[in-house]
Order: sequence, then structure tokens, then C-alpha cells
Amino acid sequence: MIEQSWERMLRSGVDPDHDFRSGLLPREEVERRREASALRHVLPVLREGLLSVADVAHHIMVVADEEGRVLWREGSAPVLRKADGLGFELGADWREDVVGTNGVGTPAVTRRPVQVFASEHFVRSHATWTCAGAPITDPRDGRLLGVVDVSGPLETMHPATLAWVDSVAKLAEARLRELHLQSLERLRAVAAPVLARLPGRALVVDRDGWTAAVTGMPYTDRVALPKSAGAGARWLPGLGPCTVEPLGEGWLVRAAEREPDAAGAARLVLDLRHPRRWSVEVRSGAGPWSRELSPRHAELLYLLAVQRAGRSAAELAADLFGDPARTVTVRAEMSRVRRYLGGLLEHRPYRFCEAAEVEVRLPTTRATCSPLDVPGDHGPPRHDTGPLTGAPPPSPAARNSDRCGPRGSTAVPASGAVTAGDASPPAPERGTRPHRRPSGGRVRTGVRAGGRAGPVLVHICSVRAPPPRPCRSIPLRATPALPRPTLRPPGSVGPVPVEVV
Repeated sequence: MIEQSWERMLRSGVDPDHDFRSGLLPREEVERRREASALRHVLPVLREGLLSVADVAHHIMVVADEEGRVLWREGSAPVLRKADGLGFELGADWREDVVGTNGVGTPAVTRRPVQVFASEHFVRSHATWTCAGAPITDPRDGRLLGVVDVSGPLETMHPATLAWVDSVAKLAEARLRELHLQSLERLRAVAAPVLARLPGRALVVDRDGWTAAVTGMPYTDRVALPKSAGAGARWLPGLGPCTVEPLGEGWLVRAAEREPDAAGAARLVLDLRHPRRWSVEVRSGAGPWSRELSPRHAELLYLLAVQRAGRSAAELAADLFGDPARTVTVRAEMSRVRRYLGGLLEHRPYRFCEAAEVEVRLPTTRATCSPLDVPGDHGPPRHDTGPLTGAPPPSPAARNSDRCGPRGSTAVPASGAVTAGDASPPAPERGTRPHRRPSGGRVRTGVRAGGRAGPVLVHICSVRAPPPRPCRSIPLRATPALPRPTLRPPGSVGPVPVEVV
């Protein structure tokens, strides 16, 4: 992860010889952010788990928000003074693209715990400092809340510091989950008498769409609410047309008895431009709503957007894992996707409905080609579409300078066939591994007159596998023969040969 972070710094133009410091936030703004941040609820957990050891070990604890601004900073007084000399102050901006690789900004980008040891800092003036930071996410929707970091001079850091910080960060997330369950219990107590008097289908959800109580319909964990949820008529995925009313700390959702064509005049926007921030937005007559996507759901929806004719479970398993037998995993993930997309997705095979217009927004930078570029375990390498143009695969030098290979575009009809002008795509050369990693631009799938799906603009590149390394023969040295074992009976003069079986 340190190497990937340095690559990002080189691309963004951070100067390793100059310690750039942005302006500090005013004290009033720091206090306002503290009150608005959910991290204030877990600050006692962080203090109990980190400060008792950090003060003795000459460390400091730093808590920053999702934008990298330092909101809390406590610990050893001498180390705090040293941190002031580095600009590690309240209200300071420690995003990775501002101050380089560090224990606050880098975990916020990778969404994983990171330890930056001494000279691993991109800026040379930070080489006497060591940081270990872990992200804290909201258990309700996976949104990044901030980063907790333990920092100190080089000679005070221990190899187990990273595991220690990560464990305390997980305790903080568990505390947030406990607070969320308590809020649902309070909402459930308010909703029970209201739902008991209502006929038909209805449910009560909190402000984030998590279900507190339900009547007249199967229980569902969560309902996808619009970003700007308000009272009135709404179309909700999985429920169709509904009436939304405020109730306590949440919403009372009353579903219509009949669900018309939910996909009519609907437009989906699949946004893959930002790493770890993939989302899908649905725009329909009842108002727009959006939802953040996991890496697996982003990959599935991307495949279905490109292959408008549809993909079976076995074909999706082959696309994702290279193993068509892993259909159970695919069906489970598609079942979760259909919970919030509802009638916009059809099955046998899995596909978007014909009346839906799908638009895919791909990243414009080559560093974030697809969800597969972000660090994380997404399964074995994918086996996907090969190169779309007649140009030869890039050389190793070109691959090192351009991770996404040459850029190009082609149209993919609804049938799923790949065309590039009038020529069909050539088969990959031997030793070339096909790769489905969009390199930039924009993909749009529409509906033409007559209900026929329109073309999709796709950018695809290929990566050539390295040639096999030649085997080297190693000469074996001859082992000298061992002497035959002998026994010398008492009183005998010479050796007596013994047959060994």
C-alpha cells in the first residue's frame, strides 16, 4: 500500500522536499465539526483503548474526520509539542494529496489500516515520525466517518501498534452499531401502536432506511430512501409507489396495494468514477434516489450494463471468478442487488429491463480504472473480453507507464456482440490474459424506438501475462556409497559381514 500511495503522490505532484501546510480551521469551525461528527459518540471508547498506553509510550492519539481535518488530539505533552512542529495541529488538513503519505490521509483513501514507518512518509521532513492509522466507518451504510491514528517519534513505535489501533477502531464501530440498534428499539416502541391500526402494507424505517417495524408484508432489513427524503408520494425500490410520512425519528412508509410497472421511464446512472465511492442513481417520475455500491455489486451492474441481452448465473460467475460453477455466490449477490433495484432487474437471465435507460460513468484517471484497482480481496483474476482493436498488445514498458493500456472505444449492441467498426475483434495473442478494466470515458446504454436497446460505449484494455521463466537444471553431486554394516562378536579376529534386509 505504501508503494501505491507513493505512485498517487507522484501523479498528483506532491513535492517531497517541501512540507506544504494548508490553513488551520478556526476554533469555531473545529467545534462545529465535532458536534456534527458521529465520532463524538465513540470518543470515550478511543480514549479508553488508546490513551492509557499512548501517554506512557510517548505517543499521541489523533482523530480526524472524513476530510482529513484533525478534530481531536491528545496524549503525551512532549510529543504534542513535536507534532506542532510538523503541522499536526487541531484543524490541520492531513489528506494524502495535501501532505503526502501519512497515517491519517492514506487509511482514508485505502479504507484499510496502514502504518507509515519513518522514511515511508513521502515528505522527507516527516521521516522522523511514525504513524499507525485505521479508518472508522458507519456500520449502517459503510460511509467513512474518519480515521483514528497513533503517532510518535521513530524510536517509540512498536510493530504491534497497527494491530492495536485497528482493534480499537473496530471496538468503536461496534459501539456505533450498538447505538444504532438502541435507536431502532426506540423507534419500534413508537411505531407499534401506529402500525396496529393501519390496514395494508406499511413499515417504519429510520432516517437511513433501516426497518424498525413492519406489518402486512415480509420483513426487509433496509429500504433505499432518496437522498432528500421528505413527506409525500415516492417510488421506492422493492415497494413501488408509497406514501411517506414523518414518524418520531424516522418515516412511516405506506405501500400502495398494486404496484404498476416500476421500471417505466426509469433511468439508472452507474457511477464508477471515484474509488470506493461507487453508486447507482435511479431517476423516475416519483423522484430520484441513489445508493452506494460495494465492489462486488458495482462489478455485477457494470457487466449487466455492458451485456444488455443478459447474463446467466454461470456466465456471471465465469466473468467474476473464472469459474462458472460458482453460481451460488452470484445468485446470493444478485438477490441482494434486486432488493433495492426491484423491478428494474429481471432474471433468467439476469438483465436490466428493456424499458430502463442505463448510463455508466467511468473514471477519467488511469489510476482508478475500475473497482478492481482499489486494494482489497475481490477474488481470483477475472476472465473477460479481450482487446477491441486490431492494435497489438502493449509492450512491458508501455504497461508500466500506462496501467490501463491504450484507450479506445467501440459499440456493444444489446445482443452482447462486440464490434469495432466493421471488423470483429481479433483473438488475444498467446500469452495475453484478457482483462475487463474500463480505462476512462463514458458508457451509455439507451433504448431506441421499438423497445430495442441502444449501443454501449465501452473502453477496454488488455494486459499481457509475463512469459514463463525458463527452468534451470541443477547438477546433483554423487553421494559416496556407505560401507556395509558389520558386527564383531566377542573373541573374533576379523569383521563378520551381515546381510541387511
